[in-house]
Amino acid sequence: VHVGHHHFYFDISAVEKDEQMLKAQFRVFKLKRMHRSRRSNVPHFCKVEVYELLESENKPQKKHLIASRLLSLYAEGWEVFNVTQTVSKWVGNSSSNHGFWVTTTRVSSNGMEHDVVTFAKSPGALQESRNALLVLFTNSNKQRSHSSLPSATSNSRASMSRRPRAAAAAAARSPLTACHRRELYVDFHAIGWSGWIIHPSGYNAFYCRGSCIFPLGESLNATNHATVQSIVYTLKLSQDVSMPCCVPDELKSLNLLYFDDKQNVILKNYKDMVATRCGCH
Repeated sequence: VHVGHHHFYFDISAVEKDEQMLKAQFRVFKLKRMHRSRRSNVPHFCKVEVYELLESENKPQKKHLIASRLLSLYAEGWEVFNVTQTVSKWVGNSSSNHGFWVTTTRVSSNGMEHDVVTFAKSPGALQESRNALLVLFTNSNKQRSHSSLPSATSNSRASMSRRPRAAAAAAARSPLTACHRRELYVDFHAIGWSGWIIHPSGYNAFYCRGSCIFPLGESLNATNHATVQSIVYTLKLSQDVSMPCCVPDELKSLNLLYFDDKQNVILKNYKDMVATRCGCH
């Protein structure tokens, strides 16, 4: 029996005790085994077990099993373990955090073999983006108040007071709804992106919907060109001219934590991902 062990410690002191722990994932990148055995009777799998250390790493015999699974010796990639319950306990009592103890076990007749599985944990530039991660999904009232966007309802109410009376009257008579922003939640799992996006699991992209009929009020954020086009459309001066389009007028960026083609963990800011305002263009 060949047994290897690895110790992983994460400082989570920055997490406040009143934050709700939704999910915690321990992620380790398993490196490919370079020397493949040619003998058919040699097992190509090993057992990986993740433990919570109950005391310091000097006493690894005192541990609690969190998860275990079989892995191919010759595969490479990220392995994800659910450690929500353990990390929640650590957040409540930081002194109980002694880290994770990972053991790899393989039964073989070759007594000289050691280092069954290698995980990326060196500070080298090549493996830096593959180092072990502890990804936390929390629900904090403080964070939510900063990140929340004003609702479409509150925007429309504020803009109604600035709209010219003629425009307000025209909007009241029109059976069509004026251009406005509506919610659009994008679930990355539903669109098939959950395999490479680590966080978030989805986001509210919003979208624009409604008509741009003359007269265009201030709340419709219309360009001069859209105003002229709406006049031509309303007067039916040209059959080829359509109504101006209700489209995003302002957009903001979104941070994504994801795996690239080489299984490196990347944090990137993607521009123009969220519609924050709609207008007639």
